[in-house]
Amino acid sequence: MELVIELLKGGLGTLQNYLLAHLPFVVPAFFLAGALYALFPKDKILRYLGPGSPKYISYPMSVAAGLCLAVCSCTILPLFAGIRKSGAGLGPAIVFLYTAPATNILAIIYTSSLIGVDVALARIVLSISFAIVIGVSMAVLFPDKTSGDTVNVATGQAFPLAQNSPGSRWLWAFFGILLAILLWGASPAIQVLRVKLIGLAPLLAALVFVAWRGLGRDNVLSWMRETWVFVRTIVPLLLVGVFAAGMLRVVIPAEFVSQYFGSTTLGATLAAVLFGVVAYFPTLVEVPMARLFLDVGVGRGPLLAYLLADPVVSIPSLLVVRQMIGNKRLLWYVAIIIVCCTAAGLIYGFITSL
Repeated sequence: MELVIELLKGGLGTLQNYLLAHLPFVVPAFFLAGALYALFPKDKILRYLGPGSPKYISYPMSVAAGLCLAVCSCTILPLFAGIRKSGAGLGPAIVFLYTAPATNILAIIYTSSLIGVDVALARIVLSISFAIVIGVSMAVLFPDKTSGDTVNVATGQAFPLAQNSPGSRWLWAFFGILLAILLWGASPAIQVLRVKLIGLAPLLAALVFVAWRGLGRDNVLSWMRETWVFVRTIVPLLLVGVFAAGMLRVVIPAEFVSQYFGSTTLGATLAAVLFGVVAYFPTLVEVPMARLFLDVGVGRGPLLAYLLADPVVSIPSLLVVRQMIGNKRLLWYVAIIIVCCTAAGLIYGFITSL
């Protein structure tokens, strides 16, 4: 009975912390995703990220987009759903899904300052390489099916390229403000929720003004409808996953870390990767956790493997991604991430031990 109570406390505590820490940028992420699908010109998405786009354009564009967003594996989900639903090819969309939580600029700078430049450089180079390998392999093994003019790859329904789009200046201003709201809410330099909310006030006022003057009633309603679709689809699975991850963290003893992660062996490195999958931490929180692991004697190989895996795959995110891409694609996605991260940890651990 005591164990059940502790499990419930762990789940509820993690859920509470998640809501308090993530609301300032989880909520804007949903609104940005809804706007991407409802308002962003489909021809531009298809031109740069679509299944028929040249790989030398679509994949670098996906990496660049991911590098600019300091979001975790859960927060990136509505944005991934938005570009996927708007017609982005599976490969570039997967690259975006992987890159944003794994290699965003804030995470790399934080890793460099807290753990070391060597780990930060290894993290960004390997993460970008893995993202492209995973994206290309999934695009080859599970090609998108198209029919008619364009196919909504998330639902299988066709949509036309033409839409009643607002003027380009108003549209870019609108997306710029939405992105600014997301980045402000995600800023690790501002820890006080009240300060973040106060800072959001002028951005929200600007958003309302641009929406009122430049978008038009029909476009605003379309934006709201698509945002609600993402919320009702993703949020329930997200909350269940966060609660489950919190319960699992209760049963993982602290001694387990120092005992099994101390050297760069196959077992220790693989265990570090699997620990990163199970013990979900919000974006950037994995860095001080890694510093803690390093202080208690974790080897640098398993440490890097953990840093590569933890931001990318978690129980909450996998529950949602499964619904978006299906079981077969999810199994390949998880399997190749585990293999890549484990191999990288082993190689890096071997090199640093020389």
